[in-house]
Amino acid sequence: MNETGRPQDFPLSNPRADRVKDVAKLAGRPARLKREQFLAEGPQAVREALKLHQQRIAAGAPGIVHEVFASEACLDRFPEFDELAEGTNARLATDDVLAAMADTVNPQGIIAVCSFVDVSLEEVLDGGPRLIAVLCQVRDPGNAGTVLRAADAAGADAVVLTGSSVDIYNPKAVRSTAGSLFHLPVVLGADIHEVAAACRARGIGLLAADGYGDLNLDILQDENAARRLAASTAESAYALERPTAWLFGNEAQGLSEAELALADQRVAVPVYGTAESLNLGTAATVCLYASARSQQGSVSAPA
Repeated sequence: MNETGRPQDFPLSNPRADRVKDVAKLAGRPARLKREQFLAEGPQAVREALKLHQQRIAAGAPGIVHEVFASEACLDRFPEFDELAEGTNARLATDDVLAAMADTVNPQGIIAVCSFVDVSLEEVLDGGPRLIAVLCQVRDPGNAGTVLRAADAAGADAVVLTGSSVDIYNPKAVRSTAGSLFHLPVVLGADIHEVAAACRARGIGLLAADGYGDLNLDILQDENAARRLAASTAESAYALERPTAWLFGNEAQGLSEAELALADQRVAVPVYGTAESLNLGTAATVCLYASARSQQGSVSAPA
């Protein structure tokens, strides 16, 4: 940084430099696993990474951002990065260098090299979570990132990916989270049977999102709303306000029979039009918000 708070005045300009090639390797899984680092690209992702970095430093924990590379134009447009990147190894870089580093065809002027941020399943469950999204064999990075973003928006406490799911540090997945990767705990490589057993031991219910499920999500929400409005002790098929882990399956095959068997209930999101089905991201959003709405106590009696 120079005395104005900006990175050093002479930008990294050679797209064939060894450091540029070294950063670019993080677009590939082998380099990510070896170094336990990944790329955050674009102002939104880098901003949230730097916020988490500064929060961790303030709490006496190790930071997560190792390097930041930004164009002068990006820093002019987003002056907050001057302060957010304080204490990191920040460098100016030309557009050609950023293009060589980035996974995207048109990089957005800033890239950060970050440490892995995933946590253990035990750490998540010990925190007393009320809402968890579990991705079972979800292979598409865009879908995984979208569900993580939806879980963040719904106020979920964590996202769990099974061992056969996509690498959430894939550049496309990171971009799809729109910064939410840095907002809530993420567990990787989990065994679905261990997840189910651990949730049950802590009183967390399991719902499977299944297009052929016996329970209609709209009807289930209506039952829960009516029960709460009447302050009734009558039971519904499933109390949506209870701590819940939603299971979401593979884009093409959905949840396997073995995965479905782990759930307390199989819940279908109704389709009222002629679409064959909802995509994973949309279905997950609807399901997570159904639980979130009940857990937040947003249903109130009419005046």
